[in-house]
Amino acid sequence: MALVPLVPLLSVQSLSKSFDGVTVIEDCSIDVGWGEMVSLLGPSGCGKTTLLRIIAGLEQADQGTIHIAGDQVAGNGSWVRPEDRNVGMVFQDWALFPHMDVAGNVGYGVPRRKRAEDTARSLELVNLPGMQDRMPETLSGGQQQRVALARALAPQPTVLLLDEPFSNLDTALRRGVRTEVRQLLRDTGMTAVFVTHDREEALVLGDRVAVMDQGRIVQIGSPAEIYQKPATPWVAAFIGAVSMYPADADGSVAHSDFGSIPLLDAHQGPVDVAVRPEDVDLRADDSGTATHIVEDFEFQGPDAMVTVVNPAGIRLLARVSGTQSFAPGDRVCPAYTGPPAAAFARSDPD
Repeated sequence: MALVPLVPLLSVQSLSKSFDGVTVIEDCSIDVGWGEMVSLLGPSGCGKTTLLRIIAGLEQADQGTIHIAGDQVAGNGSWVRPEDRNVGMVFQDWALFPHMDVAGNVGYGVPRRKRAEDTARSLELVNLPGMQDRMPETLSGGQQQRVALARALAPQPTVLLLDEPFSNLDTALRRGVRTEVRQLLRDTGMTAVFVTHDREEALVLGDRVAVMDQGRIVQIGSPAEIYQKPATPWVAAFIGAVSMYPADADGSVAHSDFGSIPLLDAHQGPVDVAVRPEDVDLRADDSGTATHIVEDFEFQGPDAMVTVVNPAGIRLLARVSGTQSFAPGDRVCPAYTGPPAAAFARSDPD
């Protein structure tokens, strides 16, 4: 039986960082297991890139500790230089050296005696064999991104840090490359932390997702947990389309004006329920007595997003099959068909 390490590969505890008196990171803690991929998700300016740079040693925290593979690299008066942390990093703009060929870029951080071997190995890993002599400007965006990844992997780092690595790629190419990268890292057992503001990317890439807001990590969990069991209304809205719909809770059920909604946790009294669009079924009202009216219909190919509104002006999103068609003004009967939903007590029921 294989031995399981008793400590996480990367342990960040109680990190805080300010610039010119402005707090950018506040009391952040996260553990990343051996071979685990964690997505660090948050809006622009929330501090996620700063947190990554502190882990890499490119910035120093004001307080807190960092351990990599059990060794302390920062905190309590200690600080290990970036080049001695055995951390690989892929930057948002890839930061390739334009005057160096692919081999020069990939082998830049590798000892001379191993450079040719490790460069060739890394290029094989990222599916760019035989590209050693190409210059960066002759490569496509996807190829440049893979060269940046190969450079980070060539020194065989303990942990790989990626800062918005796919943001410079167009949508179609981004999906293909990120799938390749995810499979590559899983095949090699690499521990990785991805910074992204793209929620789809975070859910696809991460074994777990850490959601950041205003310098704090507000929730950590599996992609399914983050999506289905958001800790706050803000997380619910940031991670995906949602309707925070008013209802009255009675234990494990909330009663809304379009029917009952099962709840993840028991509540009593006025609540706002996080209703995902795919959990709402819409039926045309032939009688003309339904109180919900279609406000907007967006055809999106395989499905469509429908916005309906109740008499009080409260909106409800529904994702329906692309074969269904509704028009503004149609009366419809919504029904909840999903799993138990998250609910949040309303301080002001009015």
